[in-house]
Amino acid sequence: MARDLTQLEMLRELEPAVAQNLDRHLGIAKDWYPHDYVPWDEGRNFAAMDGIDWEPGQSRLSEVAKVAMITNLLTEDNLPSYHRTISENFSSDGAWGTWVGRWTAEENRHAIAMRDYLVVTRGVDPVALENDRMVHMTRGVHAPAEFGGVLDQVAYVTVQELATRVSHRTTGRVCDDPIAENMLTRIAADENLHMVFYRNLCATALDLAPDQSMAAIAKVIMHFKMPGEGMPNWRRNGVLMVKHGIYDLRQHLDEVLNPVLRAWNIFGRNDFTARGERSRENLAEYMDKLGRDVIRFEEQRARILAREAAKAGDPAMSV
Repeated sequence: MARDLTQLEMLRELEPAVAQNLDRHLGIAKDWYPHDYVPWDEGRNFAAMDGIDWEPGQSRLSEVAKVAMITNLLTEDNLPSYHRTISENFSSDGAWGTWVGRWTAEENRHAIAMRDYLVVTRGVDPVALENDRMVHMTRGVHAPAEFGGVLDQVAYVTVQELATRVSHRTTGRVCDDPIAENMLTRIAADENLHMVFYRNLCATALDLAPDQSMAAIAKVIMHFKMPGEGMPNWRRNGVLMVKHGIYDLRQHLDEVLNPVLRAWNIFGRNDFTARGERSRENLAEYMDKLGRDVIRFEEQRARILAREAAKAGDPAMSV
């Protein structure tokens, strides 16, 4: 049986791949500036500066768009927690340290742009938003106890970055505002590049330590939770976002999990020992169950939406 690499050995073995992918990232990432994505001419003072405070009628966003924007923004706000987690599991030296700093700086632009947009356009109540930010950041985000070490974290952020990309893109579409959609498309492009970086590291880890990496990937996917869990109104807002397709089980399966598993050739590899095979079999069973759950979820959602449409008097949806 192949010996598992220690955390220090794994960091050292992955260092060349980190350096290579850092160079690749810096070569293709495009600089952008949050202020260029905000319609500043729509701004006006609030009551503290002799203006008018926020009222619901000032927002052009639908209830779904408001919830999605707030959820995505509060998720981005918790960057200090994410930085702490990856810096504790990665390294502050060499290519690892450079990447952690670069990733943090790029991620920070997302919350800046989104908050400025929402405040300037009066899309949501800025007082409620700030109160929720204080609660969410005070609580922080802590990695699940079972996720420990570089492999677990690299696998997790691969899935998380892609999931966040999907959520930003779908949120942009429901905002019904080309400015918001353009901003969130730009943010989603960052998330995609970050996902590719981590996905490539996972691929290298699979070649270095197939069984160990397979175990980490299976564990992360089978216990995955979005990083926003625990924020104020998480359950209510999450249900609304799922119901309206901002981020649901179908997207999680078809647009996140299946693509990364294909990229790693998880079900086509032949370099696992019995241990890796067990992890792969467990993951395959989980994916099969998830596929069945997706079908049940979609059927249930269709019934709920049909009932709501019938209650609202839409004959086209009540048949």
